[in-house]
Amino acid sequence: MTNATNQTSALSLEELEAQGDHAADYIEEFLDLADLDGDLDLEVKNNRAYVSINGGGADLEKLANPEVVQALQELTRLAVQRKTGDFSGLILDVAGSREARETELRELADHAIAQVAAGKDEVAMDPLSSYERKLVHDYVAERGYHSESHGEGRGRRLVISAAA
Repeated sequence: MTNATNQTSALSLEELEAQGDHAADYIEEFLDLADLDGDLDLEVKNNRAYVSINGGGADLEKLANPEVVQALQELTRLAVQRKTGDFSGLILDVAGSREARETELRELADHAIAQVAAGKDEVAMDPLSSYERKLVHDYVAERGYHSESHGEGRGRRLVISAAA
């Protein structure tokens, strides 16, 4: 585990809720500046604060692009860290983008698993964020296959193979 993961795990429920509140304040200000509507939902689960923006209509859908969500999530994490002094593993969802991305990741993993099942020794996926890699690691394990992360930084990717 990385230090960042350890720091996130060590936070209390109250600290995680405070991170969610700080994130919501930051996102509300962002939405106001961008003249966008949206309802915010806060939740703490799996030792992370989750903030969802919903109900903003077609204008909010423009923010639901995975790269935009990732960038806004990183900015929000930095704003929360600046306020609290603690690393934030906050997860941001815009208009159901996380669920859509999880479905896409499962499909990509299924495609890689099919290649392994057809005889390939291993299949490397495109680079993914740490959160996305965790989702795929869990999914691959559920399917009875093995995955490992390779590479550094933004180039870190999963390699899927048959179970050892």
